[in-house]
Amino acid sequence: MRIDKFLWCVRLFKTRSISTDAVRREQVQLQGRVVKASSEVKVGDVFALREPPIWRSWEIIALPASRVGAKLVPGLIVERTTFEDLDKLEIARRIKAQGREPGEGRPTKRDRRDMERFQRE
Repeated sequence: MRIDKFLWCVRLFKTRSISTDAVRREQVQLQGRVVKASSEVKVGDVFALREPPIWRSWEIIALPASRVGAKLVPGLIVERTTFEDLDKLEIARRIKAQGREPGEGRPTKRDRRDMERFQRE
C-alpha cells in the first residue's frame, strides 16, 4: 500500500490529498528516510510525521483494505514516540496558546491563510 494512502486510511490526515502534500513537503519519513508518496509500506515498518518541534513515530501492525473507523486504528498502528518528545510537544502547544489574547477565539479563515503563508516562508 502507498504511504500517502496508508496515512489517510489510518486517519492521520483528513484527506488523501493533504496526506500526499505532507509527503511531498518532506514531513513524512519511512524507516528514518524521507520518501515519495508512492513508496510502499509493509507490516513492521516504522514511519514518522513531523509535528514541530518533534517527529512523532508509529509502527505498522497491519494494513487496512480501505479507510477505517477511528476505533479500529489502534489495531493497525502503535505509537513509538518517546514520552520526552510528547512532553516537548505539549509544552510547545501551551506556549503557542499563551501568545493569544484571552477571548480572541479561533482564527478566521483569512487569519489562518495568513499564518500558513507566513509559516511556509
